[in-house]
Amino acid sequence: MSLTQAKPSGETFSGQLTFNPEPPPQPGSAQGKNLAETHRLKLLRIALKLIGLTFIFGIYTLTLVWPSGWSWHTGSHTPHYLQMILGVYATLGVFLLIASRNPFAHGSLIWFTVWSSVVHAGIMGAQALANSEHMAHLWGDVPLLLALAGILALLARRARISVDSGAHLDRLDAASQTGRAAALIQQNSR
Repeated sequence: MSLTQAKPSGETFSGQLTFNPEPPPQPGSAQGKNLAETHRLKLLRIALKLIGLTFIFGIYTLTLVWPSGWSWHTGSHTPHYLQMILGVYATLGVFLLIASRNPFAHGSLIWFTVWSSVVHAGIMGAQALANSEHMAHLWGDVPLLLALAGILALLARRARISVDSGAHLDRLDAASQTGRAAALIQQNSR
């Protein structure tokens, strides 16, 4: 909507205000679809940033704050497996932050995050059920990983991010490289 001041054709200003409403985008219109897609993409970008930061900083913090629900060891030292898991998740977190800039170019990474989180949560859930001393994980890292995977999957599907959504970029790059090579060959053959 815009509120403008109308000015008559003469030199003097009348100070009269006119209201020029812009019609809202219709739900089925192209403009309405673009707004919805932009909003979906924005939500996905926010989720990628939050999940990335959680993987970088949150997992280790939660192992300190709530060890029975987040750490699979006892004692005051950080075991080797936990250091490896933290390293892998921190690295994944960095790449999710990078993916948040252009999710379409990182579809396979986004879906890897979804499915690897589901598999990881499933394995941890089975281990927690098999070992009663780890039951707290059923209220800690297991449901959080499933929730993060679910949120990311929902937002990626709504934004129409597929596993190979960035593949067309590779083909375009290869085509541009081929085109450049052909131009150089033609130029050198003259």
